Amino acid sequence: MKTKTVHRCAECGSESPRWLGRCPTCDAWGTVAEVAGAGAGAGAPLRTAAGPVPIAEVDAHDAVPMPTRIDELDRVLEGGLVAGSVTLLAGEPGMGKSTLLLQALGALAADGSTCLLVAAEESCAQVRVRAERVGALCAGLLVVAETSLPHVLEHVDAVSPHVLALDSIQAIADPDLPGAPGSVTQVRDGAHRFVHLAKERGIATILVGHVTKEGTLAGPRVLEHVVDTVLSFDGDRGHSLRALHALKHRFGSTSEVGLFEMTERGLVDVPDASARFLMDRRPGVPGSAVAAVLDGTRPMLVEVQALLMPTAAPMPRRSAVGMESGRLAMLLAVLERHADVASTGADVYASVAGGLRITERGLDLALALAVAGARLGRVVTRDTVAIGEIGLGGEVRSVPQLERRLAEAARLGFTRAVVPKRDQTIAAPAGLRVVDVTDVRDAVHEALVPAG
Repeated sequence: MKTKTVHRCAECGSESPRWLGRCPTCDAWGTVAEVAGAGAGAGAPLRTAAGPVPIAEVDAHDAVPMPTRIDELDRVLEGGLVAGSVTLLAGEPGMGKSTLLLQALGALAADGSTCLLVAAEESCAQVRVRAERVGALCAGLLVVAETSLPHVLEHVDAVSPHVLALDSIQAIADPDLPGAPGSVTQVRDGAHRFVHLAKERGIATILVGHVTKEGTLAGPRVLEHVVDTVLSFDGDRGHSLRALHALKHRFGSTSEVGLFEMTERGLVDVPDASARFLMDRRPGVPGSAVAAVLDGTRPMLVEVQALLMPTAAPMPRRSAVGMESGRLAMLLAVLERHADVASTGADVYASVAGGLRITERGLDLALALAVAGARLGRVVTRDTVAIGEIGLGGEVRSVPQLERRLAEAARLGFTRAVVPKRDQTIAAPAGLRVVDVTDVRDAVHEALVPAG
């Protein structure tokens, strides 16, 4: 059979019969290259679908999740892994993806599931050492060091596992396909083969994927589209805290976040995130404020810090860690225009303590108070929490689920909350006095007191 030549985009995986300078699907330049082959998934057999049935007669038992007994992972997966599902676990090198995977497989094996771990980047001895460290030495957990896709499929046939894990998908290649391991062709076709295998045999499959230096998933973007769940595992290399987010989840919502701490014995759940983030807080210091934010549906209290240093540079620095740099620049402009808190002529450094990255708008008010306190030499009292979004007009705007945020602040012992003007139906928890403010000037006046 004569093979046809196609041109494929390295960014999104779309195909074209001729070369193009710009991909018409994702608009990327210089990513279309010639690939010999009969198209995506040419070596994979097509799945034979059953005939149509009434939706009320569909058996939903197969969608019941298998708990991994790792609470924070099960929180994000909303119960655990589903038979026949394909989960992509992505993250930067060194974040602990392999450790999390091994702990989950060990827990599943301890519960009676047969788990097969394909170590494509490590030897079996290396995996064994890590398994001993994290307590994942179970008879039901099988490991094989393999990079050949046909050989991996043979091992699956021999073992018939309930759970299959590949660490990583970029290191596994089919010798019958063109390209080196990690190339667009290999990753694309390999992913389709494993998705077909998972659906056909009801195997819960986990693919570990690398992230590029730009923070995007390495390989073709089609990899994200063919799987059922995409988990992002990230954190700050300087901190032990790790966060697990579901960017896509066909069996539940993507609003949950799992928090872990990396220890010598592996990853440990962090069920009380607020207490963890405020553990090292030093109250009574100018430039510090506590915010009640939402990460998914979980309310958390985090400390926001700011530092202003005079500079003679024509363009002062604006450094933001754990938050959007553009948001910091906007709040500095709002403070100068609507609260007479000028940052002109000063380098501004702002950070969310603890290594967490917050993009939620409920952080705005605490960040503005931290900057104003650092500039004016005033402090936010240790028992005060700030909640609210700030608009370009200087107004303090409402945020969703204010009641849950206030309840979390009261649980941690805070007795005062500076919030946007509330609806009368939102009641304050017992022991928490709520101060309503309408604009950033009022917030600075109500929240900041002289230092000392």
